[in-house]
Amino acid sequence: MRICLVSMPWHLLETPCLPIGLLRARVDACRDPHTVVDYYGNLRWAEYLLDVSGGQIAEAEYAYVADRGVWHEMGEWIFAGALYDDPAWRVDTYRAYLEARDLDPGASLRMREHAAGFVELAAREILEERPDLVGFTTTFQQNVSSLAVARRIKQLRPDVQVVFGGGNCDGPMGAALHRNFPFVDHVVSGEGELAFVALLDALSEGRAPAGVPGLVTRGPDGESVAGPPAAMVPIDMVPRPDFTAWWSAYGDGTFAERLSPVLLYEASRGCWWGEKHHCTFCGLNGTTMKFRAKPATRVWDDITHLVETHGVLDIVTVDNILDVAYLAELMPRIQESGWDLRIRYEVKANLKPDQLAVLRDAGVTHIQPGIESLNSRALRLMDKGVHGTQNVFLLRASDEYQLTVDWNYLYGFPDERAGDYRPVIEQIPAMVHLQPPSGSVRVLIERFSPHFQSRERGFAERRPSRMYQHVYDLPESELEDLAYQFEAPPQGIDEDVAADLRAAIAAWRHDHAASTLTWRETEDGLVIDEGRAGRPRCEYVLSDPAQARSYRLMERPRTIAALARELAAEGFAMSEETLRQWVGELRGAGLVFEDDGRVVALATNRRPLRVAEVG
Repeated sequence: MRICLVSMPWHLLETPCLPIGLLRARVDACRDPHTVVDYYGNLRWAEYLLDVSGGQIAEAEYAYVADRGVWHEMGEWIFAGALYDDPAWRVDTYRAYLEARDLDPGASLRMREHAAGFVELAAREILEERPDLVGFTTTFQQNVSSLAVARRIKQLRPDVQVVFGGGNCDGPMGAALHRNFPFVDHVVSGEGELAFVALLDALSEGRAPAGVPGLVTRGPDGESVAGPPAAMVPIDMVPRPDFTAWWSAYGDGTFAERLSPVLLYEASRGCWWGEKHHCTFCGLNGTTMKFRAKPATRVWDDITHLVETHGVLDIVTVDNILDVAYLAELMPRIQESGWDLRIRYEVKANLKPDQLAVLRDAGVTHIQPGIESLNSRALRLMDKGVHGTQNVFLLRASDEYQLTVDWNYLYGFPDERAGDYRPVIEQIPAMVHLQPPSGSVRVLIERFSPHFQSRERGFAERRPSRMYQHVYDLPESELEDLAYQFEAPPQGIDEDVAADLRAAIAAWRHDHAASTLTWRETEDGLVIDEGRAGRPRCEYVLSDPAQARSYRLMERPRTIAALARELAAEGFAMSEETLRQWVGELRGAGLVFEDDGRVVALATNRRPLRVAEVG
């Protein structure tokens, strides 16, 4: 068979499509040989917009919809009129939806005017490849553009088999998509490496694919027929991705000279922390929580191949969490290579200084540690397994090890209270030299998360997010199965506290670039140099050896009692009461952060680089 694998908007322009890369490699496991071609609809859409707008709608406008619009289905709405053959469908209602939330529509209104023309172009370009089967991978905002093109393909060539798969098809979502869009012949629900191969084998041999685990197909009368749930794919069956076709499409396209390419790689699946303690708000692992990691030797072989093949040193791993074994087994190999790699990795927030050093030395430049909050009680409500001072320690240590931290501050959890936020808000001005969150948002209810699975956790009155009403012409009963994001009456803190938190974080983001707080050792003792925005520049001199030593010990989170014991063990006479009083003075000067009976130093031992200094 001739197979065309398709990645539609709003996949990022500068990265290959990992699902296509994996499935391309897996097709070799089929019983019969197949010819595979790729169609990168995301690149073609961006080029199309650039052309029809005379250069006014470019990569920045595309990225706005891909990055910011995802929380409001903006990219899906852009193609909804094309899907339903009605350019005016839900235009006014979606505009009102955005205005009610004070959201900038960006170029979405102009983009929508061109969506139908692009759908026609894409369908015809795909059919020029003479495919027997067209497979669409869909995650986040890729559903509606894919559905619109699939519908047009079926109108032009009814004999072509249309297959959907990807994150948007996991669990009930895949069955709902298949049930509501009859031009979709098959849906792969869950991991696709086994089910897609089984589907191709059945079709090439003339067999009905009904009964394939993880596959939703059509019966004789067109009704949806779901096979049994698919088993999780063994990690040794996840191939090295084949990005050859993407590299050719990217290199021959408009954006090769406008954007820097970034490789994607998957070393593991699932989440080892989530297997034990599922973070209450997280739905990212879907039906495949069990942690599976490739051996470090294989990961290094794959990375070596990808870097040497494409000459790209920027790598984003899509793993949900770092396999701790990689710190000893993989990172030293990367360091020894001498390559100047720039790697992004999701990690757990309880990393130690020596582990941060290992990551830095291997070329990890960005980490996403899932900080979410700086208050221990709020973190316990999330089942994060860390306390607030650990997260502050990680922010400070990441500056010391030159790691960029990506994080968000979440609120709105059932049973939280103002006291989980007011002390943090009070201390934020002391932390402006540390890396701020990208923002502060009320927690979303995601499908597959504990908040979604158990209504008794506090979101009993949930319903599909109302943004889907502007995207799908379906009743709410169907959106219940199709949607990924849900909403419910607000829980936790009231809007007054939330507004204060957002204002404090906005000030943090504003003041960060101009702020430093560092310590150094001199003959006079430990000197802390004050350089934070909003404070007069000065030096705090800790000439008392006991005070200097205690501040050094507070580089790691400590209780006052533990700190007193350690000082006594080192021969420093400082009572717990005296220590408690002195820590209070340090907090008054903004030199430490306190939470839940623990304290951690805020001054860094080196002056961190700022973007303005290196760019």
